Formats: sequence, structure tokens, C-alpha cells
Amino acid sequence: MALTDNTRGALFMALAMASFTANDALTKSVTPYINTGQIMFVRGVMTVVLIYIAARHFGALRPLKTLLRPIIILRCLCEVTAAVLYLTALGLIEFSNASAILQSLPLVVTLGAALFLREPVGWRRWVAIIVGFIGVLVIIRPGPEGFTPGALLVVASLAVTAARDLLTRKMYADVPSLAITVITAFVNMAVGGLLIVPFGGWQPMNFTIVSHLAGSAILVLVGYQAIILSMRTGEISFVAPFRYTGLLWGFMIGVFFFNEKIDSYTIIGAMIVIGSGLYTFYRESLRKRSQMAKRAAATPTAATTVRPASVTKATVTEEAGE
Repeated sequence: MALTDNTRGALFMALAMASFTANDALTKSVTPYINTGQIMFVRGVMTVVLIYIAARHFGALRPLKTLLRPIIILRCLCEVTAAVLYLTALGLIEFSNASAILQSLPLVVTLGAALFLREPVGWRRWVAIIVGFIGVLVIIRPGPEGFTPGALLVVASLAVTAARDLLTRKMYADVPSLAITVITAFVNMAVGGLLIVPFGGWQPMNFTIVSHLAGSAILVLVGYQAIILSMRTGEISFVAPFRYTGLLWGFMIGVFFFNEKIDSYTIIGAMIVIGSGLYTFYRESLRKRSQMAKRAAATPTAATTVRPASVTKATVTEEAGE
């Protein structure tokens, strides 16, 4: 039986999340032996080569002057900052906890879009955002001394990653995604090289460390390609919720590869975050369907301009309280 476009899109999204989560796991596995700067540099060299080959194959390369524009530069800075924060955090926090906190990214992006891009967010989604952040607090569980450094670094990387995603929404139409990925990977590599000495200096690497970083670079490329195919193949409203499959991978890797014990607080907090995120996706899809129906109703036809049956009073009411 042939798969539908939405099913293929969902599978691509699940593959992307598995690739990104496995990439994080391979990276965490080398944090006891080499510093963040060295990880970024070595992995960056491999990533740049792979992505450059892909971009050249698809004709996505662009002149440097085309890429050195404000939004692209800011996006690169956000990407590098998020990488430094998150890689440092992976050496300080359990993998499953980091994966759980990262699931709140869609909520942070929605919050940022409302505050900085003036996108409409109704009271229901505001409530979902607040509830989702409560879920993050349940996962982090600040003690008498406050938040742990690892948890704070993950949250900080989350905020910077959301800023990166918001900048991506304003990206120039004449710049392909692969071209942006190439310049971003190069900047990550360069900054990583500069951070090697301040972060403790170069450390010798055995075959295991090099192979883990090579696997990480390949998984990053697979993840990027899978998420692009996902968005192009299926409807975003159907495909987007499957990004939460990353949490399942995060929990399984944490338990079976890092011997972590996932407590009830982490599970409950993660469920709150995911539930809030799914509800936000649902409200967003309702808003977009309502907007499309309104545009269809406002478009005159040769015979009449009758309002389509799909645009009901209930639909309009739903949008008002999105």
C-alpha cells in the first residue's frame, strides 16, 4: 500500500528527530575527553566538507557577498552561541533531562513571534505557553541553591535557538537553505577553533572519539535533509507534532547508553510540555484554516461570491480566541 504524503512527511520528521538526538548523544559521549571548542572545530570540519559537497551538487552555493547580510550574520551568531551553550550543558546535565527541556522550543518560538514579530497569539495559546513553561520548571526542579548550571545553560541555548528560528522566518528569498547551512557550519567550525585554547587546549583523540564526531557530522546532514523533505512532503500541521518523537529517542538513549534513571518529575514535566506544544500546534492549524477560508470567501467567482460552507460561525469564533 502506497504511503500518503502526510505519512511520508511524518516519517521524515521522525527520522530528522532521531538523527538530531543521536547526534547529541554522540557529542555528549566525547565531552569527558575533549572541550567544547575542540568538539565544534573537529565536527565542524567534517560537517563543512559534507554540506559543501551537497550544496555544490544541488547548485545551492552563492557568492560570499550574498551571504554576508545582516539576518544571515545574526543567525550564524545565534547558532554558534546556542552550540557553545548546549555542548557545555551536555557535559553537566543528564541527556534525558536536556532532551526533555528542548521539547519546549516550539513554545518559546511562539512566544518570540508574538513579542518580536507581532504575530497574533490568542489567550488560549498564551495559557498553553505558560503551562508549558511550568512543565519545564517541573523538569528542572530548582532546589534550595536554585537552578543547576547545566539546566540554566540548556534554557539559555533554548532561548538563543528560538531567536535563530525567528530570524530564519525573515530569511532572504534568494538564499537557498543549503547555502545558509554551509556558512553556518563554517562559522561554527571557525569559532570552535578559536575557543580550543580558552576552553583548556587541544586534547589527543583516539579512534573512538574521531568516529563519534564523524558520525555526529553525518547525522547532522541527514537530519537537515530529512526535515526539509518532511516540510516539503506533508502538511505542516500534520507533520510538526512528530518532532516530539525526539523525546522518545532522548529517553531511550539516556537509559540504555548513559545508564540514566528517568524520574517521575522528568516524565510529568515532559508530558506537560508536549501537551502544551501539541495544543499550540492545533490552535495554529485552526487559525490558518480559518484565514484560508476567509480568503476563499472574499475571492469573487464568475457567478457569485457565496461564502463557502466550510466557513462557519464556529470557525470564526475559534479564530477570535486562538
